Amino acid sequence: MGTFKLLVVAAVVLGCVPAAAASTSTLQRDVNTLSATGTTGVLAEVSDSSRARAGGVPWNAKHRIASTTKPFTATVVLQLVGEGELHLDDTVEQWLPGLVAGNDNHGSKITVRQLLGHKSGLRDYLDDLPLERATTPEEFKRERFRAYRPEQLVAMAVSRPPVFQPEEDKWSYSNTNYVLAEMIIEKATGASWQQAVHERIVEPLGLADTILTGTSAYLPSPRLAPHKRLRPGGPEVDVSTYVAGHGDASIISTTSDVNSFFRALLGGRLLKPAQLAEMQKTTPAEQYEPVWDEPGYGLGLMKRRLSCGEHVWFHGGGFLNAITDNAVTTDGRRAVTVFVASALEAGQDPIPQYRASAALIDHALCGKR
Repeated sequence: MGTFKLLVVAAVVLGCVPAAAASTSTLQRDVNTLSATGTTGVLAEVSDSSRARAGGVPWNAKHRIASTTKPFTATVVLQLVGEGELHLDDTVEQWLPGLVAGNDNHGSKITVRQLLGHKSGLRDYLDDLPLERATTPEEFKRERFRAYRPEQLVAMAVSRPPVFQPEEDKWSYSNTNYVLAEMIIEKATGASWQQAVHERIVEPLGLADTILTGTSAYLPSPRLAPHKRLRPGGPEVDVSTYVAGHGDASIISTTSDVNSFFRALLGGRLLKPAQLAEMQKTTPAEQYEPVWDEPGYGLGLMKRRLSCGEHVWFHGGGFLNAITDNAVTTDGRRAVTVFVASALEAGQDPIPQYRASAALIDHALCGKR
C-alpha cells in the first residue's frame, strides 16, 4: 500500500434508530473489511432522524463523489419539468440545435427522458478523455488541469456512431447524457448548472460542505484522497487533483451531506410526487448484477434489493479510485453513504471492493450482526 497512511473510520449517526439498524461495532467491522480490500481510507455514515457521532478524524472529510453528482443534476431537470419550463419528451435538438449530429447521431431522436435514463445510445466521452487514458505520472499531471467546455465533451462522443439508436429502447450508461442535461438546465434557467444546483438543492438543504467545483482542480482539506498506480508496477500517484466541472461527475461532498440529499429527495422535499414517480421508473441494469441484487436505473436514481428483501434507492460513483456508495430507504428516513479512497492498481478487479461496500450498506439497513 505504499508509504501513505491507512485511514479506517466509521462514523455512525444514530439517535432514534429502528431495530433494523446496524450497531456501531458492526459498522466498524464492515469498514475494516472494506479497508482490507485495498484502500487508503474508508469513511461510512448512517443517518437517521437524530444525530450522534463517533470517530477519530474530521467527519467533514471531503471526497469526490463522481457520478453521485447525477441525481443532483437529474433533480434540477425534474424540478424544471414540474415547473413547466421543459418536458421529459422534449428532444435534445429542441434545446441544443445542431449539437448532437453526425456519424448517425441524431439529437432530434433523443428526449430529455432518455438522457436522464441512459437510453440515448450516445457514446461515453470518457472513452476518449486523455485524463482517463493517462498511464504515467507525467501524462496525468499534463492533463489534470485541462478544462473542457461541455460542447467539447459532446463532440468527443458524437465523433463515433452511437451504441444504438434511441428508438431501440435499450440501456447503456454514458456520462455524455448528463453533460447534455447540464446544458439543457443552462438553456432553461439562463444560469450555470452549478448555480441551479446550488440555489435549488445545496442552499435550501444547508449542505454546507458540498462544493460545485467549476474549473477548480483541488480537493479541499480535510480530505479523503485516493492514490493509484496508473499502470501495473508504476509509481503511486495522488489522483485527487484534477478539473471536473460538469453535471455528470464533479461534485465534492461529505458523507453527511450526501445522506441529507438522498433523505430529502426520497422524503419528498425536492420533487413533486409526479416527478419523483418518474425518477423511480427503472430499467434493468444487468451490468451491475455482479455487485447488487436486482439493479435498476431510473432517471438519475438507481434501485437495488437488500438481503432482507427491502428495496432501496441510490446512485454510486467512481472515478480515479474515488468511490462513493450509498442507499436510502423508500420513505427517506434512513440513509447510508460510504466513501472509499481506493488503492487498487490498473488491471486489479474492483468487484470485491464494491461487494464489501454493498455488504456494509446491507448490514446497516437490514440490521445484520
